[in-house]
Amino acid sequence: MTELPDQFDERVRPDIIKRAFLSIQANKRQAYGHEEDAGLKHSTYWKNRNNAYRSRKGRGMSRVPRKITIRRGSQLFGPAAESPNTRGGRRAHGPTPEKDFSEDINDKERRKAIRSALAASTDLSIVGEKHNYDGELPLVTEDLDSVEKTSELKETLEELGLENELERVSEKKVRAGKGKGRGRKYKRKVGPLVVTAEDNGISQAANNLPGVEFSYVDQLNAEKLAPGAQAGRLVVWDQKALDKLEEEELYH
Repeated sequence: MTELPDQFDERVRPDIIKRAFLSIQANKRQAYGHEEDAGLKHSTYWKNRNNAYRSRKGRGMSRVPRKITIRRGSQLFGPAAESPNTRGGRRAHGPTPEKDFSEDINDKERRKAIRSALAASTDLSIVGEKHNYDGELPLVTEDLDSVEKTSELKETLEELGLENELERVSEKKVRAGKGKGRGRKYKRKVGPLVVTAEDNGISQAANNLPGVEFSYVDQLNAEKLAPGAQAGRLVVWDQKALDKLEEEELYH
């Protein structure tokens, strides 16, 4: 049994983990808004100088800006446009790119969420619900950061007993509904997280394995350790990463 640093002794707090996760997600949101001229690209008519074609009560039509239609040399009222309540009109209160979606979180709370997620990653009752693994935790191996090839990393993970887990996350399914037409056609299950202190090619090797992710030990966060704000990520540690976690007292 590997002796773990003090960061793993934290009590599991799903509420704090979720706060930290949502903060990261909110800060990653990209600003968006409507085009200034959206719904206003029409040549509309309201009234002329002699009010000949003014829309008024008693004419059986709503008093909104309307497109001009020409028939036999005469200007006639066409379909309504531009107004928020008309077909093809502008949005009444469209999204503005100035809106701030970011959410702040205290540094102490953020670090506590990371420690809590680390503690959950060593609890088999939590990890086993999300991953196809029933062995000992944590998973620690030597010289993991020296792996350069995808085949080497796959062989190392299988030696640790993750053969069924790699098979589980290798499946890629087509998303149902409209989401598939918005750049999210395929979806894949989340697999193990590989954590090292150095990168000599293992990051590229991990990216080539479906469902497997890589992270430096000093760049961990609640999103990596608890995808979907659900604690219990299966983490594979390099021994040097655990040593750095303890020596530098990360996330204290």
